[in-house]
Amino acid sequence: MNRVSIRVLPLLIFLLFNVSNSEDEEVKQSLVRFMDKLAGVTAKTDQSWGWNMTSDPCTHKWKGVSCDTQLRSVKKVVLDGLNLTGVLDIGSVCKASSLLVFSLVKNNVAGLISEEMGNCKRLTHLYLSGNRLSGHLPDSLKELSNLKRFDISNNNFSGKVPDLSRISKLITFYAQNNQLSGEIPKLDFSNLMQFNASNNNFSGPLPDVKGRFSAESWSGNPELGGEFISKEFPPSAAAAPLSPRKSKDSSRRLLLIYFGYAVLGLIILLVVAFILISKKKLKEAEADVAKKGVNAYTSSTYDVSKITEHKSEYSASYEESRAAMSPLVVLRSPRAQGLRFEDLLRAPAELLGKGKHGSIYKVMLDNGSTALAVKRVKDWSVTSQAFRRRMQRLHQTRHPNILRSLAFYSSKQEKLLVYEYQPNGSLSKLLHGSRNGQAFDLGSRINVAATVAEALAYMHEELSEDGIAHGNLKSANILFNNNMDPCVSEYGLMISQSENPSSNSHSNSFGLDPARIRTSFKADIYGFGVILLELVTGKPVQGDELELIQWVNSVVREEWTVEVFDKGLLLEGASEERLLILLQIALKCINPNPYERPNMDQVAVMINTLNDEEDKSSPYV
Repeated sequence: MNRVSIRVLPLLIFLLFNVSNSEDEEVKQSLVRFMDKLAGVTAKTDQSWGWNMTSDPCTHKWKGVSCDTQLRSVKKVVLDGLNLTGVLDIGSVCKASSLLVFSLVKNNVAGLISEEMGNCKRLTHLYLSGNRLSGHLPDSLKELSNLKRFDISNNNFSGKVPDLSRISKLITFYAQNNQLSGEIPKLDFSNLMQFNASNNNFSGPLPDVKGRFSAESWSGNPELGGEFISKEFPPSAAAAPLSPRKSKDSSRRLLLIYFGYAVLGLIILLVVAFILISKKKLKEAEADVAKKGVNAYTSSTYDVSKITEHKSEYSASYEESRAAMSPLVVLRSPRAQGLRFEDLLRAPAELLGKGKHGSIYKVMLDNGSTALAVKRVKDWSVTSQAFRRRMQRLHQTRHPNILRSLAFYSSKQEKLLVYEYQPNGSLSKLLHGSRNGQAFDLGSRINVAATVAEALAYMHEELSEDGIAHGNLKSANILFNNNMDPCVSEYGLMISQSENPSSNSHSNSFGLDPARIRTSFKADIYGFGVILLELVTGKPVQGDELELIQWVNSVVREEWTVEVFDKGLLLEGASEERLLILLQIALKCINPNPYERPNMDQVAVMINTLNDEEDKSSPYV
């Protein structure tokens, strides 16, 4: 038996080796056949492209082919803009069972997509835009469960689109400029990032796109209508010829409109000029006061006896302040017991930062043994009583990752809040400043996002009836404590416009309109979405967050989503799948329609699911 086994073993190895090779040869033959039909004259005269039986698609790097280096199998076929004029044989290219990306953008290829398209089981990206492809789309498309990007725009496809609702990971659907008919396909529009079905023959009702896409996404479909049509499609002026009388009336109306715009523009210019002149006079007055002895609050030590002569940067004179309101209110905290307003004025202080809502200082007490952070708030038009109630309510709502104030002070001139100083800086500094060799990989970033989301979800739930949102959520307000745990600072410190007192009879105990309260919490969701964009891209917010948002949207729109991601994370081997999921959550949070944004508890669940499942697939993409 042993001798027989020894004789049979080489034969088995030989057979297995040849079977393996024959399968590779079969795929190569199919790919060569695919190119022969596709290229026409172009590629057949260019031997440098490869695509022949005497070379290997991976070792010899065929034109447009990328391979999995470990499995030595074809992963991508990208043949964009090569003036290919033949016929598409999708069945042959789908013989490469490991194919993930297939792209023929901007060629002149004819033919149709056969039912064999369903053999590309692992396909995630299908780009066929800008060709002469025609015929009906095959039902087998719905079997491509891994498909994320689908672009068949600018072709001659006709007939109905198959039901793609089971493709849960689809984030791009481009089918504009074809001859497609029937209803717009059922898609999960809450997950879609890109959608366009314009200039076809679609009919029936408009889908509920969750406020994510404009009317341009389905314009040019004359028979398309439904309950949303009046909102999305205003009647076209070209729908019926205008009579001469109507034309004259229209011209008069246009002249009146333009005249009105001109008057309005002049009024705006006058108002702006008045404001600028007023500010200039105010600055001149402040400069005059400064010359008379108003000192900025710096790192020097102040003598309380001189406070009546020199006003601090974060305080009016002590006598004025004492007359305006009672002394510093110390909340129940061992670190702030016995703290007095005079102690803050005497102590050395270091300016840490300055923003549009105020300044933050590091104050050293007890000969440098105790460090506190003092926030000076400006331009906050809220009464002292309302401020006191707000601070006490916030103090009652405790969460380990929300930084609570230790004490506060309020006068007509200003308001101060005292916090425990956090020595490890902010999320903004960790992301965009010097990390001093400290790692901040994708896992750590997701942990920070999950912790902050849970803390905000708790605060939103506890303070929903009070209408107290954060109001100024940004990465600079996410601080790290001694254990490098993230803490949300300055919660409830800003009253957004949506929280302004309303005369509505249905206001709550704080005098706030419930509808405006909901909007204020949604503003926090928006701010958190911007923080997620910073975590994903590694890019800082420069002044206005719209610049970052517009850049992300433009890159995603051009279908180079991977270019959005932080290059440092990609070099560390971070999962593009997890980054894409996090990006998708961020885009949900910054939805221009606040009522279409998820609640913070929903965001927390999404991020925690991503955190728990790591590289597993997620229902949120």
